[in-house]
Amino acid sequence: QVQLAESGGGLVPPGGSLTLSCEVSRRTYKNYAMAWFRQAPGKERDFVAVIRWATADEVYADSVKGRFTISRSAAKNTVYLEMNGLTAEDTAVYFCATPSDVVSWPPLSRSDYGIWGQGTQVTVSS
Repeated sequence: QVQLAESGGGLVPPGGSLTLSCEVSRRTYKNYAMAWFRQAPGKERDFVAVIRWATADEVYADSVKGRFTISRSAAKNTVYLEMNGLTAEDTAVYFCATPSDVVSWPPLSRSDYGIWGQGTQVTVSS
């Protein structure tokens, strides 16, 4: 059973930076991509970024493009989300996720993912 564990959330002032981590217990061929989603209070869980393990191909939501960077360490089985220029609109619970079935690239929809972490809270406030 693949398990995901996020860490790195916290309180950061507007304009600040934060890096989230997601450790993966194991990987199979179905888990070829890792994504970050976020969910603000009272809102849907939205796609943020996705990366492919083998090639490091990346796709970002327009709202974070140029500010966030997704990366991975195969040696550590860990995916990162570096967040810069944070604003109050970035406040949310951030989840990492990986497909549990074969899906095409890039997997951008919440329904493409069957394995989720528990989430980590990011709060942007002065």
